[in-house]
Amino acid sequence: MKMKSIISLVFVSTMVLAWLLYFDTEPVPETTDEAVQSYQLSNGMKVLVIENHRAPVVVSQVWYKVGSSYEHDGITGISHVLEHMMFKGTEEHPAGEFSEIIAANGGEENAFTGQDYTAYFQKIANDRLELCLELEADRMRNLTLDEKEFLKEVEVVKEERRLRTEDKPTALTYERFNAVAFTNSPYRRPIIGWMEDLDTLTIDDVRKWYKTWYAPNNATLVVAGDVMAEEVYRLAKQYFGQLPTSEIEVLKPRREAKQYGTQRLTVEVPAKIPYLVMGYKTPVLTNVEEEWEVYALEVLAGLLDGGSSARLTNNLVRGQHIADSASASYGMTAKHETLFVLSAVPSDGVATDVLEFALREQIDTLKTQLPDEKELDRVKAQVVASQVYQQDSTFYQAMEVGMLDTIGLPWQVKDEYVENIMAVTAEQVQQVAKKYLVDEQLTVAVLDPLPIENTTTTSRAAPAAGGRHDY
Repeated sequence: MKMKSIISLVFVSTMVLAWLLYFDTEPVPETTDEAVQSYQLSNGMKVLVIENHRAPVVVSQVWYKVGSSYEHDGITGISHVLEHMMFKGTEEHPAGEFSEIIAANGGEENAFTGQDYTAYFQKIANDRLELCLELEADRMRNLTLDEKEFLKEVEVVKEERRLRTEDKPTALTYERFNAVAFTNSPYRRPIIGWMEDLDTLTIDDVRKWYKTWYAPNNATLVVAGDVMAEEVYRLAKQYFGQLPTSEIEVLKPRREAKQYGTQRLTVEVPAKIPYLVMGYKTPVLTNVEEEWEVYALEVLAGLLDGGSSARLTNNLVRGQHIADSASASYGMTAKHETLFVLSAVPSDGVATDVLEFALREQIDTLKTQLPDEKELDRVKAQVVASQVYQQDSTFYQAMEVGMLDTIGLPWQVKDEYVENIMAVTAEQVQQVAKKYLVDEQLTVAVLDPLPIENTTTTSRAAPAAGGRHDY
């Protein structure tokens, strides 16, 4: 073939490919990853598909890049309220009909709001996927947002706040702990919102929030189960492809202000037992300088609280008998800096400052003595086993991919997790303990129980929420 002909062929092929991409007529995967196949619609909506043919079921999830960390003072809780309103109907499907249709087709549906995302999902037979996509596309841009429905639903959220936070002393303490631990990070605000903000929230606030954030160019569709990726893409294009976009402003960086010494607070409310929570500011995968550090922090949390033989249970609960319970937690996937948290309930007669000293001793031991290989191997095996076990759930597979994508991380992170955990050394665990678990990064909250004067309680049930149930 002559050079001129070759150049012409390449030019024509390039133009054909460009035409296909522009008009969005054929599925063109962004990746050939075996586990996840990725597509993008012409309006910016991302579609991620995980084929799993073990059973004729499918999980469909729509993730929006908006949650409580996107809110500002005065409208806290608005993302959660809007989540409730998403079940309150469009012109095509009036309030309550979404849930009724899914149930009538043998499916389950729900939603959840987090700090960095809001997600909606269905679990249903694989031949009903198209129904789910049609319904989700309708409410993505066509909510009626009736004021009467809003006034009822915001009362549901306020009652939910009373039941889950204000009437639970430990939950109330943890909420105030977060509010003090972070100075200017959006994570200082509760996902459910402050009651004072819920009292003043308006339907116009919700309409503006919905119009801004609920758009295809701010959403990711994740489908996992007994499906063919190209068919999912075809259906996504059919139902979501023509939806109008929204102008999404790029948020300014939200970096937490420097902390100057240990911060302390005491919560005094009627309660039966004291409670102690300690949190050290730590990086996450989106902002850590050295990637290995977050995996070392994961292993560190496992050393302290990785089953009945872990250090906190073994030393403080069964050994010294100074705690009825003790735990450690850390999560490496978030948009902003997070907390490495230790919490405990003291045994009867044990003061919270004694318990705090004991927890600090456990941290100091990690800083001065390397964990032995046997203990490290046990913790790694538990962490890895938990991750592998979760992968057996189609719902978890979809959720993991959706969460990673929504907070701005590549989903390939999930495939690297086990290898990175196994590579953590005892020296690295000690390094992160010395670097991050320090007083300059610490906030301590104590629940100091007041007497419970009236032991007779009245059962309060939250009003019905139109067929949707919160986690």
